[in-house]
Amino acid sequence: MDVCARLALWLLWGLLLHHGQSLSQSHSEKTTGTGSGASSEESTAAEFCRIDKPLCHSEDEKLSFDAVRSIHKLMDDDANGDVDVEESDEFLREDLNYHDPTVKHSTFHGEDKLISVEDLWKAWKSSEVYNWTVDEVVQWLITYVELPQYEETFRKLQLSGHAMPRLAVTNTTMTGTVLKMTDRSHRQKLQLKALDTVLFGPPLLTRHNHLKDFMLVVSIVIGVGGCWFAYIQNRYSKEHMKKMMKDLEGLHRAEQSLHDLQERLHKAQEEHRTVEVEKVHLEKKLRDEISLAKQEAQRLKELREGTENERSRQKYAEEELEQVREALRKAEKELESHSSWYAPEALQKWLQLTHEVEVQYYNIKKQNAEKQLLVAKEGAEKIKKKRNTLFGTFHVAHSSSLDDVDHKILTAKQALSEVTAALRERLHRWQQIEILCGFQIVNNPGIHSLVAALNIDPSWMGSTRPNPAHFIMTDDVDDMDEEMVSPLSMQWRRQGGPYIRVEEKKTKPPACRAAASGSA
Repeated sequence: MDVCARLALWLLWGLLLHHGQSLSQSHSEKTTGTGSGASSEESTAAEFCRIDKPLCHSEDEKLSFDAVRSIHKLMDDDANGDVDVEESDEFLREDLNYHDPTVKHSTFHGEDKLISVEDLWKAWKSSEVYNWTVDEVVQWLITYVELPQYEETFRKLQLSGHAMPRLAVTNTTMTGTVLKMTDRSHRQKLQLKALDTVLFGPPLLTRHNHLKDFMLVVSIVIGVGGCWFAYIQNRYSKEHMKKMMKDLEGLHRAEQSLHDLQERLHKAQEEHRTVEVEKVHLEKKLRDEISLAKQEAQRLKELREGTENERSRQKYAEEELEQVREALRKAEKELESHSSWYAPEALQKWLQLTHEVEVQYYNIKKQNAEKQLLVAKEGAEKIKKKRNTLFGTFHVAHSSSLDDVDHKILTAKQALSEVTAALRERLHRWQQIEILCGFQIVNNPGIHSLVAALNIDPSWMGSTRPNPAHFIMTDDVDDMDEEMVSPLSMQWRRQGGPYIRVEEKKTKPPACRAAASGSA
């Protein structure tokens, strides 16, 4: 029994001793761990103060430096204190999943092939992201990370650009407890985006956001302005073309009016020739009848003188008197169809020559007007062809060709109107002169025959007529006419002929005088 009691006591003592040793070992381990953690924090603080003494007393900056140091340690595979080119390339390909990290690689290293913790911290401080405000961080969270549901949390915690490195490291307390991100994919997405932003600066989307907005606004303004300008120019071109086509239609109407007037002139001249021919035939017929009446009167007179019977003589006298009366009535009818006076034959030739000279100058003016019309039509056709091309409307609107064609059309229209008015005035004037003179002027043997009949030196009329293509109508035409007519008049006077004077004569026709003398 004593043996059993002693054995049990020894067992109990052994258990107590073993438990005590375990407690002492555990306590020693805890003491050692706490000391190592404290020493690690002290070494981190000392290193931070050595690298950046002005910020080493800021707790937020210490946390950011610790996060940057963790990123550097994550990239430094051989733990030699520097990140070389191979390590950064491997990190970009494996951890950040960049298939072509050339641009990122050059941005990270620059000219330094070895990146220390100090280099990484200084690069972070010089980054634009370091000075981001809370609004800019929130904008980055919405546009780049695409996690707008955490906007309120970021604003509540007032997370600025200084806190970006803490988001770039794996920190369950930061992402889970503080930011309340329960979705693991959200935490991983935020960490990768933050790591990319810390190492390589702000993303292009955020960096050039304002510039792109400005360029977009400028492009929109330029586009709208260009469209408006094109619309205004197109409308101006259409209005100008409409006005030009209207002027062209007026030009066609003026041309048609001149053509119709010339047709009426030719028709009137033909009718006038027909009337003149009929008039000549009628005059010949009247002269023949008067001649027959005279012959009959002479026969009756001879019969009257040859008879001795008084009653027969009286009968023949009455018949002779009746024949004379009939001849007088026919002569009166002939006189009624003529004017009460006759102009000299020379006046007719001079007026015919004047008419032909005027016609020549009119034809020159008409040919000039027709040439202007042809030039205007060609210009209008060119404008129409240009408008059918790709940029024809824009080219026509910005060139002076439209104004030039419009000016040519108006000039041609005015020239045709002047020619038409001159033709009307000339026809009316010469018709009135023919009525007053009682002989033909418009219908004449021609200028060469008239020059020969009036015995005029042909050199005074000009050996050749002016070329219509180079003839310019001026106000000196009247002076030219005076210079041409004055020598003609002088030559006529030197030949012994007086100046022509038109006087009214109440004379009987020669046939009528012959009949009267025969009856006597």
